[in-house]
Amino acid sequence: MPEAESVRLSFEDGARAVELARESVEAYVLHGQREQPGSMRDAFYARTGALVRIRSTRGRGRLRGCAGAYRGSDQLGHAIVEAGIKAASDDSCGSEIEPAELSNVTVSVCVVTGYTLTDDPVTDIELGTHGVAVDAGANHAWLYPTIPVENDWSAGEYLARACRKAKQSPFAWRDDDGVVVTLFEGQVFRERDDGSIEDLE
Repeated sequence: MPEAESVRLSFEDGARAVELARESVEAYVLHGQREQPGSMRDAFYARTGALVRIRSTRGRGRLRGCAGAYRGSDQLGHAIVEAGIKAASDDSCGSEIEPAELSNVTVSVCVVTGYTLTDDPVTDIELGTHGVAVDAGANHAWLYPTIPVENDWSAGEYLARACRKAKQSPFAWRDDDGVVVTLFEGQVFRERDDGSIEDLE
């Protein structure tokens, strides 16, 4: 099984990962600049994937941005910064985050700890633990590990949504031999509405 570089974040490291993601979002939205990780904690030098997710705290908490890579060769600190910038840009959910929104969003980070290809994803997947990535030729898509629990999706619906995001039929994961499904695991840390940090393990 291919693995991300071994990394395990303490709660303090996880809180710093979220802080760094928010700093990168704010630097980009307010000044159009790329935040520099600066002097990083040891865990942030590991080369692994990272995903950043931004949700509104208003209404139903709609998704405002989600970006990153479950496989990556960058150091974790830099991967978080890049994911934060992409999540805040209009490349993510169709509209760039505006400065006035910054006080009304929460940021979460998934630090990837491992991934594996699967021929039987509906059996192998653990909802709330695994993110799903679908590769179909030139089309690629992935979904964040916490999404199926937040939306009360079954494993089948989770896979169908990932396939649709990759511009495939809902059952491509089952019916199309050209579609590759990867399950990835990670530590997820996020801001609560009050600004405190929680570990979703």
